[in-house]
Amino acid sequence: MKDLGGVQRLTVAAPGVAGRLREGDSLAVSGVCLTALEVANADAGEFFHADLAAETLAKTSLGLLVPGSLVNLELPTAAGAPLGGHVVQGHVDGTGTLVSLEPVVARDSPEFDRETTDWWLTVRVPEQVRRFMVEKGSVAIEGISLTIARSDGETISIAILPLTYWRTNLHALAAGAPVNVEADVLVKFAEMRLDEAAKAEFEITEAWLVASGF
Repeated sequence: MKDLGGVQRLTVAAPGVAGRLREGDSLAVSGVCLTALEVANADAGEFFHADLAAETLAKTSLGLLVPGSLVNLELPTAAGAPLGGHVVQGHVDGTGTLVSLEPVVARDSPEFDRETTDWWLTVRVPEQVRRFMVEKGSVAIEGISLTIARSDGETISIAILPLTYWRTNLHALAAGAPVNVEADVLVKFAEMRLDEAAKAEFEITEAWLVASGF
């Protein structure tokens, strides 16, 4: 991370991904939509830069990254392509806290296999997005499209498959780690429309009575 005065410049080593980018392209870094800058090759592999504005630093965990941190990378879905999971915009709502990530099978059980077991993820979500956490609904954690299994109003719990555990940065995170949380935009839109309907003033007028057949 490099301070450029007003913004922080992030450099990400991304072999296999950076080579598919052109300067100005968008991609998600741990769930945060960023613009690729100065895409280049280095001896250690391909990399790209991205600038982090003050709003990004305030709303996400990217400002806390240190050299060697693992991040999730995802390129945009092309228009018309099949959509797996739910709509993830890369517009993070806030930073949550990883409470725990434990295997479904007890670690001391003979059946425990770290490579193949499912995991149980619990995250404390930011207060401003808790109302959007719906059981069986969708949420993006670190940019990963996930399904909420349980919600108690403060924390959410999610079942994590072995593929997700090992292919993302989840296996590198410990309890207390900050995670980027993006609520389902469709749930946010539905709540907005309900709020608008509740706030709408209704007045019985002569015109309304005539139009309603009275």
